[in-house]
Amino acid sequence: MTEHRPRRRHSGRPTVDDVARLAGCSPMTVSRVVNGAAGVREGTREAVEAAIRKLGYAPNRAARALAGARQLRLVLLYANPSAAYLSELLIGCMDAATRQGVHLLVERCDAGRDQAKMIARFGEMAIDGLLLPPPLCDDTALLARLRRADLPAVLIGPGRAEAHHPVVMIDDYQAAHDMTRHLVALGHRRIGFVIGHPQQTASALRLAGFRDALDEAGIVIDPDFVRQGEFTYRSGLEAGMALLALTQRPTAIFAANDDMAAGCVAAAHRNRLDVPQDLTVCGFDDTAQASTIWPELTTIRQPIRTMAERALDLLVQEIKTDPGLPGPSRLLTLDYELIRRESDAPPAGA
Repeated sequence: MTEHRPRRRHSGRPTVDDVARLAGCSPMTVSRVVNGAAGVREGTREAVEAAIRKLGYAPNRAARALAGARQLRLVLLYANPSAAYLSELLIGCMDAATRQGVHLLVERCDAGRDQAKMIARFGEMAIDGLLLPPPLCDDTALLARLRRADLPAVLIGPGRAEAHHPVVMIDDYQAAHDMTRHLVALGHRRIGFVIGHPQQTASALRLAGFRDALDEAGIVIDPDFVRQGEFTYRSGLEAGMALLALTQRPTAIFAANDDMAAGCVAAAHRNRLDVPQDLTVCGFDDTAQASTIWPELTTIRQPIRTMAERALDLLVQEIKTDPGLPGPSRLLTLDYELIRRESDAPPAGA
């Protein structure tokens, strides 16, 4: 018979992985037992508790649990350049964290960061799960690392369902399709589009909705009318200036988020064009930016705050449910709304 020799850190103390191997379960199941979470099978719980006793496993996290403070520790990991989007996301997450009684940490994950070291550090911090908004929800390498680490994550707004992680989203394609049809119904035929960040799934879906709506209306898309943006105000300003410099400029611009739409409004003002009399500008998201600039933006209301709340609720359910038992729904698609304000009108002379 082979003797079980658990791997140890340099400190010589047993790790959560050691307990999981001895108990024959995942590290996350050990975490649930340590924190007294519901939804763990009795036999599994007994095996974990026996492994803890045998190995003498007593991390700080367990000490907190013994003291009665079994608060889950969640991380909102972000890399989105839109401050307005992040603000809505934070409010939703904080409201849900307060209601659920969990501890919420917020951490930035810039491009080029060593993800393996970051995830290892989350393990040392006894993090229970992550919330991943765009663009991190589309980072396949990050998602694969989280699966290997058995660290639960809920994806916010990835644009499509994901096989291994729960998702909260809207129908980005249909929302962009609806906005484009609205512009066509106003009489616009020369419609510009500013694409979102190229690494985000939602960007491609919004572009596809725009293209298909024009195609259905029998409008040929001018390649010069489609410009790349990055979901930032600056990229929207630059795209708007390029569109308005065309010999035959568009009569309407649909930007794939409000920050870029605000940049397009600024480009119109720089060119001494009135919005909406000379140029219609529409956005996407309905962040605070949409109703604080002049004129206020016609936009797609994406319920970002509600999406964040539902995502955190879903993550808590995911953590507290044993992998061997039925879990919560893994796909929540929320409703969007087209909001008309002062930035749209029929084309001049129509």
